[in-house]
Amino acid sequence: MMRPGRTQEFPQGLAVRPKKSNGQGKMAFWLLLPALVAVFGIVIYPVVRTLVISLFEVNSVMATDTPFVGLGNYEKVLSDAGFWAAIGRTFYFTVTSTVLELVLGLALAGLLNARIRGRWVLRTIVVIPWAVPTIVNAALWKGIFNAQYGALNGILSQLGFQSDYRAWLGSPTAAMNAVIVADVWKTTPLVAFFLLAGLASIPNDIYEAAKLDRASRVRTFFSVTLPLLVPSVSIVLVLRTVEAFKVFDIIYGMTRGGPANGTQTIAYYAYTSAFSDQSYGMGSAISYLIVIVILLLSAVYLRALRRSEMSLL
Repeated sequence: MMRPGRTQEFPQGLAVRPKKSNGQGKMAFWLLLPALVAVFGIVIYPVVRTLVISLFEVNSVMATDTPFVGLGNYEKVLSDAGFWAAIGRTFYFTVTSTVLELVLGLALAGLLNARIRGRWVLRTIVVIPWAVPTIVNAALWKGIFNAQYGALNGILSQLGFQSDYRAWLGSPTAAMNAVIVADVWKTTPLVAFFLLAGLASIPNDIYEAAKLDRASRVRTFFSVTLPLLVPSVSIVLVLRTVEAFKVFDIIYGMTRGGPANGTQTIAYYAYTSAFSDQSYGMGSAISYLIVIVILLLSAVYLRALRRSEMSLL
């Protein structure tokens, strides 16, 4: 045994090496195995399988004769007028809904950040639309816009704005705008909470300095708040643009792409091509084109975010 106050000495040339534990490595592998299987089965395999299908002419789930066409499916899609029409509708939905959600979310975030009584109750109420499942939200707004018994027509009729009931989902333009309203109602709270986190991170000393300089609220917003919110706004733009561009479920629940394909976005167009027309090769090709567009949009946003961050330094 060692005496107190003395350190243990080892012979020269000897080093204390930790013992290798093979048991810990095996345990780590078995703990990670379920996650690896889930990632491969849910993400990697479908992505690779979809790419392979896009290179073949597959017209049935049980088809055995699937000739290799290479980029033929992509050429058919890019030469299809319906594809470009769906792209135009998708960009309209994406730009309109994202801008409205950003503007309304910023105003709502400012309200939630204000020092008022009961703001925690207000924050709890605001999050309810976002917590509603998308398919339930679609059914809710489909009922509101119903031409015969919809709540919107009933309210407008009672207020004297219209004498007869209007078919809000009966025309392509009105139906698309109705879908945008439903999407904005659900997603604005999420955008507001993202921006609320950005507002909470701004030091109060900056606002106190602006008051000492006698800056108005409008000037303070555009000179102080908005520049410091650029990172949060950029993140919101990236997330919402990606989600809006591949919108599917709310359209499926409200309009099924109608009327007259007026609400058929690119994701719904891929769905109908694959499952309604049973052209799985073209549907897979459209899906990969969606991925390419989303990657390009994300790259543009991230580059703009990097420039904005550099300008703030």
